[in-house]
Amino acid sequence: MRCCLKGRAADLVPIPPHADGRLSRGKLLGKAATYHKRNEVMKNAVLYVHGKGGSAAECEHYKPLFPEYDVFGLDYQTFTPWETGAEIRSAVKKLKTEYDSIILIAGSIGAYFSMNADIDAMIEKAYFISPIVDMEKLITDMMVWANVTEDELKKKGIIRTSFGEDLSWEYLCYVREHPIKWNAPTVILYGSKDNLTSYETVAGFAEKHNAQLTVMQNGEHWFHTEEQMRFLDNRIKNTCICE
Repeated sequence: MRCCLKGRAADLVPIPPHADGRLSRGKLLGKAATYHKRNEVMKNAVLYVHGKGGSAAECEHYKPLFPEYDVFGLDYQTFTPWETGAEIRSAVKKLKTEYDSIILIAGSIGAYFSMNADIDAMIEKAYFISPIVDMEKLITDMMVWANVTEDELKKKGIIRTSFGEDLSWEYLCYVREHPIKWNAPTVILYGSKDNLTSYETVAGFAEKHNAQLTVMQNGEHWFHTEEQMRFLDNRIKNTCICE
């Protein structure tokens, strides 16, 4: 079954992995991605979870921001919170076998998937970039845009919309039956012109979960311009002792 939310294109142009890392289906991209023993093991790791349309190779952008960390990008292969959440949890558990501390960076629906992975007790801190924090509202908003009622969706199961999204009754039911439970220290970066999540929604989430919320005026859901990426980088540098 296809995911009912299709995210924006990759925030960054993918960069080929280093010689000691590799990109493969359902695995991690980054230094020592195969988890062979090394003479000196870094005790700190960063896991990057991209949004839909993104790439695990985007993790390369964050390596200069975390020079004393091993940085990994997860090449997940599923697109539902129950399946992708399981992939993320498996990746974090694997990292925990080698690292004492894990920082999570997740964008858009990647943040939502991560919050469905039951990993908050295993990570030190999370950075969410334009996160989807109220999936039920987003789905019901899309139903309005597509002029689809709940009865229609329940009857048909999956409805393809004119704007390219699949609406799924199973997905909506899962979202309603599994409210977000998230307790990890979290920093949220949000653009005031985000077209998927309103300020009221993200601010309400931040208050409920004690997250730090930073708003970039005129920023978009997709952080990709030089100005937006500079804002993102500066925010991470100012909230993390990474060196």
